[in-house]
Amino acid sequence: MDVLEINKVLSNQVRIDILNWLKKPEENFPPQVNVPDFSDGVCVCHIQDKTGLSQSTISHYLTMMHRVDLLIATRHGKWTYYRRNEDEIRNYINTLKNDL
Repeated sequence: MDVLEINKVLSNQVRIDILNWLKKPEENFPPQVNVPDFSDGVCVCHIQDKTGLSQSTISHYLTMMHRVDLLIATRHGKWTYYRRNEDEIRNYINTLKNDL
């Protein structure tokens, strides 16, 4: 885990908002059409709609978050779904607690 890289990713309010929304996706996103529930995460299109930002910006944000393992990506056909990587988030928090 690279704490500095994760800190860089978390230095943006929209990326923090995305992590917060994904904590309880059923409360923050509409029902999904192509999958029965949120077990594989939330479709990029729903995340983009909620932020109001461009598709390219959201894709960049999600890629950054995925690269540092804060998110897990799952493909269903042409759609990508993202969910929180709870283990990595817990490791990050514990590292901050222990090292600072």
